[in-house]
This record gives sequence, structure tokens and C-alpha cells, in this order.
Amino acid sequence: MSSEHESVLARTSGHLSRRDLLAASAGMASAYFAASASGQERAGRADAGSPARSAKTYDMKKSINLWAFPYPARMDLRQCFELAKRAGFDGIEVNFDLDNDLSPKASDADLRAIGKMARDVGIAISGMCTFLYWPYPFTADDPKVRARALELASNMIRACHLIGTDNLLVVPGAVFIPWMKEVKEIPLAVCDRRAREAVGKLVPQAERLGVHLNIENIFVSGYLMTAAEMNDFVDGVGSDHVHVHFDTGNVMFFQFPQDYIPVLGKRIRNVHLKEYTKRSTDYTIEGFRPLLDGTTDWPAVMAAFDKINYRGYLTFEYFHPFAHYPEALIYHTSDALDRLLGRKA
Repeated sequence: MSSEHESVLARTSGHLSRRDLLAASAGMASAYFAASASGQERAGRADAGSPARSAKTYDMKKSINLWAFPYPARMDLRQCFELAKRAGFDGIEVNFDLDNDLSPKASDADLRAIGKMARDVGIAISGMCTFLYWPYPFTADDPKVRARALELASNMIRACHLIGTDNLLVVPGAVFIPWMKEVKEIPLAVCDRRAREAVGKLVPQAERLGVHLNIENIFVSGYLMTAAEMNDFVDGVGSDHVHVHFDTGNVMFFQFPQDYIPVLGKRIRNVHLKEYTKRSTDYTIEGFRPLLDGTTDWPAVMAAFDKINYRGYLTFEYFHPFAHYPEALIYHTSDALDRLLGRKA
């Protein structure tokens, strides 16, 4: 890829946060999906009434994504790890970027040091996430962009191995990326072929390094929008290192997570426990809320996870670090997770 092309992509994406990228889709999402929700769907199915406390204690692990912290502007990586530990989290999900601590610029020694830092603090790294799948999609028309996407993904697999996590979230492709106006739509059949080819190329390295490629369901991407399609993709790769990273909030745009979970079943290896409210009709990033401040039927969701014997991480993902007292969001999330897990009334 030419330095000029890389520079253009960096200006349009590398300096954007995930929040910026998602928020840019608001106008498209509003126009495209505003008519799809009935009054009943906007209210959600949680309005039927939930118990004050779960009747069961669930043996799952608490995690939080680094995007909920004011990193790197106001807190460094160690401070984030320590705050998550103090708040009672078992793990923290880190994010790979073009800059910052976890990036292609990081040496093997740098990455090993991050893993050691987490172990010293006493918190696990529950997985790795990134927004780079958007400026560098596996399914882009430009073969140079596709090549760069594979290069970055290979870097992420290496980084996971060195910091000591075996979970890498993977977005395999998109029919369209509404918040990137310069990227044209990709025919579904072409998107599917390129996505399968790309993940297939990553599998040997992932298997060799013991890293699991967990395919995430993404809202408004036009690809893998149903549980059946996700199952077909994961099963079609034919590797025991390819699974599902299930995002509860992304499903809430159109359906309900408790309906997806039993269909995806044992394929789910990692989870984004993301809150969403259907009370709004604009279908923007503002629909994603702090945990419990939405319309998700959490008792039904937790029961569904338990029924498939899921015992992994529940990772809260949020894109609005609090401008003042950012630790408040972290402690609130930990408390909310304790209530979902039946550990607190």
C-alpha cells in the first residue's frame, strides 16, 4: 500500500475512536431503519416485569472493554487495569489501534510487558478488539486494502499470543459501511467469498499460536445478520479455532438476544454484553446505554446463556467514557453485572 493511501486512511479512520465511527452512521441508520420498529418492539420484551434478583447465581466472568475508560487521554493502561481490578472485574478487553500501546508499532517485548502488567495487577485480558476492520475490511474492493487488512489481523493474532489472551474478535466483512462514505457497497456474494477466504488465511497462524478467531455480529453491515448465517459461516471454516463473539446490543437493533443465543449455542466463545434501548426510534449510537439503562430482557438473556452452558466472559462494551468521575461508569457496570449474575440483590 502506498504511503499516500495509508495517510488518507489514517486521516479518515486511524484518528477516529470507535464512538466516532459508529456515530457517523447515525444519519444513514435513522433514514434506513426508522420505520422498522413497532411500538411493541420499541418498548422491548423486558417490560413484562423482571425479578428483583436472579433466582440463580450464574458462573460466568465479569469483563469490561477499554473503550469505557478515558484511555489514553486521561488514564494510562496500568491505571485502567488497576481500576478494573478494584471495581471487581475478572478481566478487561483491550483494543488494537494504529498507535497507542497495542499497535503494529509495539515490539514483542512491549506486548509481553503488557501481559505481565495485567498479571501483576491481577486481572486477565479477556480478549482483543479493534475498529481497524472498518478502514481495512477483508472484503474491500481494493486488493491493497485487503492485503493490509490481513497484515493487521496477523499482527493482532501475534499480539494476542504475546499479551496472553486467546480471544481475538473478528469482523469478517461488510456489504456496506455506512459511516465511510468513500467505501462503496459490496455485493453480498462477493462479500461472503472474500470474508471466507480471509478468515481461512488467518486460521493456520491462529491455530499455531493458540488464538481463537471469534466472529462478531455487527449492526447495519448487511452481512451475517441472522444466527443461521453466522452458524453457516463459522461451521464452514472448519476449524476448532473459529467461533462466535456474540454481541447482545447489536442484535437489539432488529431482534432479541435471547432468541439468538440458543441458535448459536456452543459456537459462542466470547460475549459483548452491550445494553440497548428500543424506546428511541432513531437507531443511532445513542441507543447503546450503560448496563441496565435499556430495554434488554436481562433475566431471559442470562437464562439463555446458562442453558447453553456458557461460562466465559461477559464484557461490557461502551463508547462514552464519563467526562467527569470516569470511575463511576466502571463501578456501576461491575455492580450491574453482579446483579445479572445473581450475586447481589
